[in-house]
Amino acid sequence: MISLSEIRNRALKFQNEWAGEKYERGEAQSFWNDFFQIFDISRRRVTTFEEPIKKLGGSQGFIDLFWKGQLLIEHKSFGKDLRKAKTQALDYFPNMPERDLQKFILVCDFQNFELYDLNENAQYHFTLDELHKNIEVFDLMKNLH
Repeated sequence: MISLSEIRNRALKFQNEWAGEKYERGEAQSFWNDFFQIFDISRRRVTTFEEPIKKLGGSQGFIDLFWKGQLLIEHKSFGKDLRKAKTQALDYFPNMPERDLQKFILVCDFQNFELYDLNENAQYHFTLDELHKNIEVFDLMKNLH
């Protein structure tokens, strides 16, 4: 298990590497692969990209990143409305099996993070530059070590 100090150092490196990134389609998957490496987790081991699911109303949707039972991530290009991203994430819930319902929703545009803890009814908002100061909000990552 890696120390909190090492996780913070990795978060700082991640911040520096991804500072200024804005284009969702070109870099989002690489961004999340690198993000999971902060915690020494192989993203492929626990999550999938573009998970197909029916949205509220029956139209087809795709969850940007899905960790069944834990985390749903909707990623947008920089400057897009993250409230709409959260609404999009919530639109997936009605057609999701109970066992897959996640505890956290994370919406991100590379430079801004909004994490919603659904069990604790808590919200965390911070910028990429503040990630290392807020890394403890990702306690869910510790469950894998």
